[in-house]
Amino acid sequence: MTSTAVMSPRPIPAGAVRRTLLDSGYALSAFLVALPAFVLTVVLLSLGAGLLVLVYGVLVLALAAMVARGFARFERLRMRSMLGREAPSPSYLCPREGDGLLRRTLTPLRDPQSWLDLVWCVVGLVTGTVAFAVTVAWWAAVLTGATYWFWQVWLPDGEDDGGLAELLGLGSGAVAESLLNAALGLVALVTLPFVVRLVAWLHSSLAWGLLSSRAELQQEVRRVETGRSAARRAEAESLRRLERDIHDGPQQRMVRLGMDLGRARRQLESDPTRAAATLEEALAQVGETVEELRSLSRGIAPPLLVDRGLQVALEDLAARSAVPVAAEIDVPEGLPPHVETTTYFVVSEALTNVAKHSGATSARVQVREVGDAVLVRVEDDGTGGAHEAKGHGLAGLGQRLLAVDGTLGLESPVGGPTVVSALVPTGR
Repeated sequence: MTSTAVMSPRPIPAGAVRRTLLDSGYALSAFLVALPAFVLTVVLLSLGAGLLVLVYGVLVLALAAMVARGFARFERLRMRSMLGREAPSPSYLCPREGDGLLRRTLTPLRDPQSWLDLVWCVVGLVTGTVAFAVTVAWWAAVLTGATYWFWQVWLPDGEDDGGLAELLGLGSGAVAESLLNAALGLVALVTLPFVVRLVAWLHSSLAWGLLSSRAELQQEVRRVETGRSAARRAEAESLRRLERDIHDGPQQRMVRLGMDLGRARRQLESDPTRAAATLEEALAQVGETVEELRSLSRGIAPPLLVDRGLQVALEDLAARSAVPVAAEIDVPEGLPPHVETTTYFVVSEALTNVAKHSGATSARVQVREVGDAVLVRVEDDGTGGAHEAKGHGLAGLGQRLLAVDGTLGLESPVGGPTVVSALVPTGR
């Protein structure tokens, strides 16, 4: 006995149906939103232009800008909620403290985004109408084709009336008309998701260009300003730390060296043996001072980095670490100087923190190029609990990375391990 397997049609994904319905809703409501926006904006602009000879005309124009701003915010909300599209809101110009009533009232007219909102309210009617009309036509074709067989019996039938099927040479009669309309409805149904997606994209692209593109420019300006401020803060912190280190280290040693030499000079006549011992101590102080100055110079501009390149400097840094380090370093040559310097200091600061605070017995350093950035990853087996609080080395490291548009990552649960990662853009 044989059995026949019946294959069920593959169901349409629920996400595709939801996406089509949301696109359709966005396209259909585009006209319903664009029409009142157009009418109110045009009326207020016309009235304001007509009254410009009076102060009231400027006030009406300001009112038009505020009305357009309201519609613009609603459109951004529609794009985010119905299309799932990024639609950032730009920063509008705000009155400054001390501005008078008239200047506060006219603030919207001094904001470039207000004029873009007004343009959107005027030209958005065009794409909104297209989106509405096309969506209505396609849904009508789908619904008509699917139900034509039911309601065609109520259509008037004259002696000379010929249906679409007969005009196309596909036969005559109710059956031919039903099959033709069903086929047209099926074609409309298959193409419906693409068509409504296209018209929704057309309308939303115009909206995004006028209502949200300036927000991205503002974000980029803020990012550059933040990076510049971070660079200044990092430089100031470095100078203060260098001044403190010089004051607490070499300066104190030089003071002691001067005192030792003065004592040795007084001892030369009365006790040459003690004078010799004092001079030996002074020489030791000179050696320690020179070594400390070399250490400080590495914090300003590491000689090995300048002379031999980043690869050798990082390998030397790992070799000199107080904690045993397994290094995996593979960096290309020809990186910009600021990238090499930042990468070096990230590794240096991370290893310094490992030696001072982690209680680790070993560490692992990975440095390699990933796309258009250098990835730095320093992991230790210490006690964890590290954080980027102000006054700690990681806070200054974050500022240094921010100055070059880099990012700092930290994973340090209590009990360890601690992983410090950084991305330094190469700009290539």
